[in-house]
Amino acid sequence: MRILHTSDWHLGRTFHGQVLDDAHAAFADHLVELVAAESVDAVLVSGDVYDRAVPPAACVTLLDETLRRLTERTRVVMTPGNHDSAHRLGFAADLMRERLLIRARTAGLDRGIVLPDASGREAAIVHALPYLDPDAAREALPPLLAQRLGERTGPPDDAAGGQAPGAGEESGDGDAGPRRPERLPRSHEAVVSAALRLVAADLERRRAGRGERLPSVLMAHAFVVGGTASQSERDIRVGGVDAVPSQVFTTMGGSPAAQASGGLDYVALGHLHRPQELRPPRAEPGAATDQAAPATCGRAPRLVYSGSPIALSFDEADAAKSSVLVDIGPEGVTGLERIAVPVRHRVRTLEGGMDQLLATPDDGSWVRIILSGERPPGALAQLKAHFPGLLAFSHQAPERPRGERVAVTAAADPLEISAGFLDDVGQRAPSRAEREVLREAYESALAAGRSRQ
Repeated sequence: MRILHTSDWHLGRTFHGQVLDDAHAAFADHLVELVAAESVDAVLVSGDVYDRAVPPAACVTLLDETLRRLTERTRVVMTPGNHDSAHRLGFAADLMRERLLIRARTAGLDRGIVLPDASGREAAIVHALPYLDPDAAREALPPLLAQRLGERTGPPDDAAGGQAPGAGEESGDGDAGPRRPERLPRSHEAVVSAALRLVAADLERRRAGRGERLPSVLMAHAFVVGGTASQSERDIRVGGVDAVPSQVFTTMGGSPAAQASGGLDYVALGHLHRPQELRPPRAEPGAATDQAAPATCGRAPRLVYSGSPIALSFDEADAAKSSVLVDIGPEGVTGLERIAVPVRHRVRTLEGGMDQLLATPDDGSWVRIILSGERPPGALAQLKAHFPGLLAFSHQAPERPRGERVAVTAAADPLEISAGFLDDVGQRAPSRAEREVLREAYESALAAGRSRQ
């Protein structure tokens, strides 16, 4: 079957104050046309559909219309990211039509979605993980692990390493103490690994007894070790959240069912805005292995970030924006192609001195300028007039050796002190005309002082 992987739409985002609604609408049109032209069987959207938890009404309308158009042509599976509100994005998810599935609840992350191909034959299993916030998921996942897998998780903050008193058990002082909640360690690695152990068990069950292997796709929103970030991602590691090692997707989070599950074939990642593919390490045949290390599933899945469809920071100018077209079958991924997204607003960074910058033709891009060397008076106004799309500006003055500091005493010449200040702060000596202005201001101040005596 053929899958289109995209993520990080960030509807409602602005770019240095510029509204991106027109670019998002153009991307939506492109996506609908691409689905029809390439006979896509399913679209996967791996998180950060909106840019914030409470999106503008226009963005909600655009998403509603886009999903309507897409589901007229194909199936859509969508998950929330760290920017979305899982509750809002997943509202009425249980009432959605068959061709639109929004997986926003932790409790359903191990319910695999069996997608059909164009002929209606079962063709792939998709496990759609919502963004797993460690503070919430570390408490929500242990009951699922206990119920589905028989795992029992002890409280990691118990310094003695023992189990906390259970409900109805005696505490140290002889009174029945409340049972402390069982929690996973407070890290993204821990909660994603736990989710993958649940997925492994579901995969083993769904693949058992089949004559032909069903390929497996996992959707996840995470910062996987080895990925390259850009300036536009808002750090999801704040407060103890950390990156996820790529190996957890090969070991299925350390699941004892990793091999029996048959493993993952493709991981549709979201969060990082640069398109990229990661290569999880795998043991070489015949290499010595640590017996304590978790078993692998025998295959390394393709770990792919689709990236955002629109540049969200100037340092993404060199990253060609795209969606990922994946062909997948019983043997795994058989084809992977990046389809370029039409660029509505080009962005670029220009560096150099004033003469060099003003000699550079304007091509209508949104521009960040880094001015080097001397900054003449009115430099920013001149640059804005030359580049109407100037959105960001900074000045990098050359390092100069510090001159000898003039002691500010009653005997010091005020004009020389003023000239030295301008030279130190403005990185240039005052001109003759500026010295004349300083002299006139000083003489005026002296005259005003004498008149008050």
